[in-house]
Amino acid sequence: MVTDAWRPQVNGVVHTLERLTATLQTFGVTVEFLTPARFKTLPMPTYPDIRLALTTPGRVCRLIDESKTDHVHIVTEGPLGMMARRYCRARGLPFTTSYHTRFPEYVAARLPIPQDWTYRWLRNFHNSGNGTMVATPSMARDLETRGFDKLQPWTRGVDVEHFSPDKRDDLDFPRPIFLCVGRVAVEKNLPAFLDLDLPGSKLVVGEGPELERLKAKYPDAHFLGHRPNNELARLYASADVFVFPSRTDTFGNVIIEALASGTPVAGFPVTGPIDIVGDGFGGIVSEDLRQAALTALDVDRAAARERALRYTWTACAEMYMDNICAARASAVAAKAA
Repeated sequence: MVTDAWRPQVNGVVHTLERLTATLQTFGVTVEFLTPARFKTLPMPTYPDIRLALTTPGRVCRLIDESKTDHVHIVTEGPLGMMARRYCRARGLPFTTSYHTRFPEYVAARLPIPQDWTYRWLRNFHNSGNGTMVATPSMARDLETRGFDKLQPWTRGVDVEHFSPDKRDDLDFPRPIFLCVGRVAVEKNLPAFLDLDLPGSKLVVGEGPELERLKAKYPDAHFLGHRPNNELARLYASADVFVFPSRTDTFGNVIIEALASGTPVAGFPVTGPIDIVGDGFGGIVSEDLRQAALTALDVDRAAARERALRYTWTACAEMYMDNICAARASAVAAKAA
């Protein structure tokens, strides 16, 4: 797996890769990572928490050759991803990719670059492989309309033992408690949550480049920063509603972590929320986020938990391997033709 997203970053991509790898090992699959941790790095402009690898295509080629890998999966479209793609194409090797981030929207939020330009580049990047794994049906439909092909479904998982309603506890905040967990960054659209006129308390868990600015602008909200995994599970279970204001995520692992904890979800009717709780089972989606958050207070917490049980890491790993086998088979068939 080639990924530009890696520790010390704390995000859905890194978490997914770690849990996926642990599950693949139980299948007898060995995973080797090519990440920025192997190289000198520099901070990404406008987002210094993300480190970009400083290396050459030749060194990336040598490292992949030395691994004697059976298959290359490119996780991200960063410098390492681009060099790995170049390697595979030069050698005529099949490879797969995954679409984790709405990169055009992410770039447009920071730089005056039209989204169509970025989508054109991404389409060329992903379509040159033998399969692109996508987390949700709505994301696949959106990419299809933009000319992406060879799309493969690949869901996510959640540890339903760790994230559990049993960890519900009293919190020293006025109720109802509305919780948001994730990177405190511009693409997460946190003001859409923080601007809401809601009773009780608003809690934000996470760190990021927007943290100090938002703390100053919203003194009535409670910014808890990064929390250890055990405490995070307690916060999820102890909240009354989990609010997911992002419009740019391709899934939202935090959604199913909240659901597994028995906490209903409120979000916009966009990729992620609409795929997971769009039917009203376990949460509410609406363009009126305040109304969704208030209505979610009445959602059955047992239903929220039940919805999360469909997302297992075993199913995630099985889909991943099925996609790789299908991509390799299509590459063999194409060569034979």
